[in-house]
Amino acid sequence: MSNPQDPASAGQSPQSGQTLWGGRFSAKPADIMQAINVSIGVDKRLWAQDLRGSRAHCRMLIDKGIVRPDDGAAILGGLDTIQAEIEAGTFPFRDEYEDIHLNVEARLSELIGEASGRLHTARSRNDQVAVDFRLWVRDACDRSVEQLKALQRALLERAEQHAGDLMPGFTHLQTAQPVTLGHHLMAYVEMAGRDAGRFADARARMNESPLGAAALAGSPFPIDRHATAAALGFDGPMRNSLDAVSDRDFALETLAAASITAGHLSRLAEEIVVWMTPMFGFVTLPDDLTTGSSIMPQKRNPDAAELVRAKTGRIMGSFVALSTVMKGLPLAYSKDMQEDKPPVFEAMDALDLALTAMTAMVSAFRPNTERMAEAASWGFSTATDLADWLVREADLPFRQAHHVTGAAVKRAEQLGVGLAQLPLAELQSLHPGVTEAVYKVLTPEASCASRQSFGGTAPEQVRARIAEWKDRL
Repeated sequence: MSNPQDPASAGQSPQSGQTLWGGRFSAKPADIMQAINVSIGVDKRLWAQDLRGSRAHCRMLIDKGIVRPDDGAAILGGLDTIQAEIEAGTFPFRDEYEDIHLNVEARLSELIGEASGRLHTARSRNDQVAVDFRLWVRDACDRSVEQLKALQRALLERAEQHAGDLMPGFTHLQTAQPVTLGHHLMAYVEMAGRDAGRFADARARMNESPLGAAALAGSPFPIDRHATAAALGFDGPMRNSLDAVSDRDFALETLAAASITAGHLSRLAEEIVVWMTPMFGFVTLPDDLTTGSSIMPQKRNPDAAELVRAKTGRIMGSFVALSTVMKGLPLAYSKDMQEDKPPVFEAMDALDLALTAMTAMVSAFRPNTERMAEAASWGFSTATDLADWLVREADLPFRQAHHVTGAAVKRAEQLGVGLAQLPLAELQSLHPGVTEAVYKVLTPEASCASRQSFGGTAPEQVRARIAEWKDRL
């Protein structure tokens, strides 16, 4: 993906002295070219995928008679040695071999000599990096799905604990109608389910192998792309060699899924931040998930939630960054595409951390259920229940019932009471069809219990949805 640097051996195979570029270049790269070109600091994270792809390619070359069995065995043995060195932390990652592919190839040459040069038969670094990166992103999608499931399990456990505990529901961050804390948390279970589905969908679409597309036009050797695809767990090979080496849709789609997921995490993080303020007082986080102040000893800051919220910007920015890199590139490969990995690595690292932190917070937060239940009655939260009662019992059109209820709220405000404390005579002055029975629907408990429609906040509905999700997970 870039050019070597050493003045004496820039781009050279350590044993043969021949440049990895062949005989085209007679001068070493300029220092600035090396500085802008080298990528090993970033793409060495692909080492496991690079070795996996090389093994599959080597075995196919042996099976097709393109590489002799003895040379193939030497290559596979050398790759095993390289893996052991990397895992032990002794592998010599070197900038003069600018990317992970050339670092592996150079080390293989040091280990087994001339036979190492046969591994690159019928492939290019273009399809090599395409398959390495695709394998890495595929693994990242799998990891995100598992983390989302862990978050869902944590949410389900807390939702079950609080399926009947009242809290205010909000629109515009203004008190709207009473809901239960369990119902509120189950909304995030649904979001996380869609997030996991997007990662799964992206994984399914990316599960085609670019290996064997070579530089851009395919290979004249009798390779078996279906065999290498199967060996790497792909459904099959990509069907167009130009597309195979130039496509980064799989990375963009994964970043899009990560961005939406991060947006959901940020919404929940924002609610935790708001709920922890003394003005709300709905929840607290334990000491090990909060921080203090260097000057104000009373402070308990929800820094973990705030940082989850902040990482959303980095994740969304990564999607924009890669979209901008790709938007004007002609087919097939361009060096611009070396910049595909930093935003993906950064975004998926940030998402990994955010999901882990949010799961910990969900598992550990302590709700103040008494405070929440008290707040559920503030702001005339049962006004809609009064309007619905007038529709059912007084046979009013909803718009008229809405008008009567608005007048009742106004009168309650004037008297400084809630709707449930408004005298019957006051209600009857607004509509003569009101009876004493109306007070049965004007409590938050009655309001929640009445919301029996599928997906509603009635505790029975909440528990039914929890059971469904437990079965799904």
